[in-house]
Amino acid sequence: MLPAETQRTLDQHGIKYVLAQFVDIHGSAKTKSVPVSGLKMVAEEGAGFAGFAICGMGMEPHGPDFMARGDLSTLVPVPWQPGYGRVVCVGHVNGQPWPYDSRYVLQQQVQRLAEKGWTLNTGLEPEFSLFRRDEGGKLQLVDASDNLDKPCYDYKGLSRSRLFLERLTEALQPVGFDIYQIDHEDANGQFEINYTYSDAMESADRFTFFRMAAGEIANDLGMICSFMPKPDPKRAGNGMHFHLSLASSTHKNLFHDPSDSSGMGLSKLAYHFAAGLMAHGAALCAFAAPTVNSYKRLVVGRSLSGSTWAPAFVAWGANNRSAMVRIPYGRLEFRLPDAGCNPYLVTAAIIAAGLDGIDRQLDPGEMCNENLYNLSLEEIAARGIKTLPQSLKEAVDALEADPLFREVLGAGIVDEFIKLKRMEWVEYCRHVSDWEIQRYTEFF
Repeated sequence: MLPAETQRTLDQHGIKYVLAQFVDIHGSAKTKSVPVSGLKMVAEEGAGFAGFAICGMGMEPHGPDFMARGDLSTLVPVPWQPGYGRVVCVGHVNGQPWPYDSRYVLQQQVQRLAEKGWTLNTGLEPEFSLFRRDEGGKLQLVDASDNLDKPCYDYKGLSRSRLFLERLTEALQPVGFDIYQIDHEDANGQFEINYTYSDAMESADRFTFFRMAAGEIANDLGMICSFMPKPDPKRAGNGMHFHLSLASSTHKNLFHDPSDSSGMGLSKLAYHFAAGLMAHGAALCAFAAPTVNSYKRLVVGRSLSGSTWAPAFVAWGANNRSAMVRIPYGRLEFRLPDAGCNPYLVTAAIIAAGLDGIDRQLDPGEMCNENLYNLSLEEIAARGIKTLPQSLKEAVDALEADPLFREVLGAGIVDEFIKLKRMEWVEYCRHVSDWEIQRYTEFF
């Protein structure tokens, strides 16, 4: 028999099928559709999957089943798919949580915080682009009139894509998303929907649901909602900034200290946490910017609108949107992640780096409160500021050289991630692009 609260949710929303949902190592949602009559079995034993068929689970064809065991407290209706619900699962193998499951990895880091009496609250800001395919299959902007050089906050661009934006908003609000603003971002066809922060695990679950909703609602409208980090080489890319603060049972925000002499309202705990992010910035890049395309976003330089809005340097500063860590009074904003990341892995890595900064009482160093995009590389080097990895290979090399994440997140999943990302880099390097064809076919 199902718990009374679960049964009420099923009855209230007319749910007949439940998506038993987890993510692969890339953060892509994977599901099985389960009739409600099988939901009790999903919660107790799990929905069975062939682990080798799932990317990054560290399993072989001859291995045991990967059982996605559902947490019934996460059951919500799927508003864009009437009659369906979704329950978030954690992978189990032979009855034990599977260390290659990124949600389980985050659970372990959340537990480390809980042992100190802390909770990490995160506010995520997903950016995305709206496209359609033309008759030749090429991507085009949904709104051809969205062509300003500086389109950020443009009324026309926002208004003409409102059908998708409204449908997405109205699908998310009934399942607990407190959406408080929607805007046109700095690239043509690019938007952002902001919703209130929550604890780190719920935020990661919500972002996964957000991408599921956005993809299917766009498809229903004949569109493509893309979370690709850099779809246009001349425009700002799709980031996903993380707003961070620690809380306890007695303090809503342990990162806030109004007596901070710098005027940023930060506690010593916040400074140490920020220093951990700085100390491990290069390695964090692999999780936060996990694709070949990500490094078209993290460039040293400008975009057509005047700014990439993405960090290129390991730096921090007060309200400085050109830095990797921005300080919006009393909390931290980690600007490195892009919208193509696995939110569970990124959040777990953030906790690992931040706790290392706290445990070792690290200092973040000198603030950078000027526009870093305007500084030459010589000026950057003279100030001792490090440049973030400029390719997936560099980021993976940095991750492999930093022992913290294998020790804390687990050697298995980190090594699997490194292996897959090295394969991705090799495939990219072997790909012959249109640029090469145009440049070299008759060059010699």
